[in-house]
Amino acid sequence: MSATAATKRAAPAAVLISQTVLNRLLADILDGRYAPGARLRFAELQAAYEVGIGTLREALSHLASVGMVEVDANRGYRVAPVSEADLLDVSSLLIEFEQRAILSSIENGDKAWEEAVVVTFHRLSAIESRPRAERAARFKEWVALHRDFHHALVSACGSRWLLHMRGLLYDHMERYRLLSQRHRPQGPGRLAEHEAIKQAALERRGPEAAELLRKQLQWTVDNVRLYAPQFIQPPSA
Repeated sequence: MSATAATKRAAPAAVLISQTVLNRLLADILDGRYAPGARLRFAELQAAYEVGIGTLREALSHLASVGMVEVDANRGYRVAPVSEADLLDVSSLLIEFEQRAILSSIENGDKAWEEAVVVTFHRLSAIESRPRAERAARFKEWVALHRDFHHALVSACGSRWLLHMRGLLYDHMERYRLLSQRHRPQGPGRLAEHEAIKQAALERRGPEAAELLRKQLQWTVDNVRLYAPQFIQPPSA
């Protein structure tokens, strides 16, 4: 086999590895394994993800392009900081995009969209209906299913760019939501809220669904400010 043919055959595996590392690194940033402002050292990342520097540079460059990490002049990369101003900026834009997307999805959604909303809600509710201890044990699974449900709700909006920008903002808001989650007392599940959103969407009650989404996002903002103020407010002089 020629070197060129071997390279072509290896390319899909290399792309898969790169995407896997990107996904894992993003998940670890969102989950707080790497704290806001923490330096991302190549030696530590290589050991954690078992990949070469080239793959890490590619992943970090992508995360820098979407604002999850920052280039630290002459010192590599560090996790992007968090702040109250950034929280309010991200949340206000996400609310606007989320509401526009759900309204368009409700207007344009077909049978396949309805089925996606029902299926993703069913999977999410299977965890949200469980006792508190089990919900806590399956938290990472809940995070993924929660993302799937909210994406399904807006997936029929018809705008590739709206979905793209909404997705970027969702990730940044998720960072704040998970930050508050680690510091606030564990309360009851959110099943009733999500069921109300699902029903409003399926029954084509657009303004109600949009308002329910706004309230849920505002709830996250309020919780971050209440339970994690030390992370988002500058220290007093």
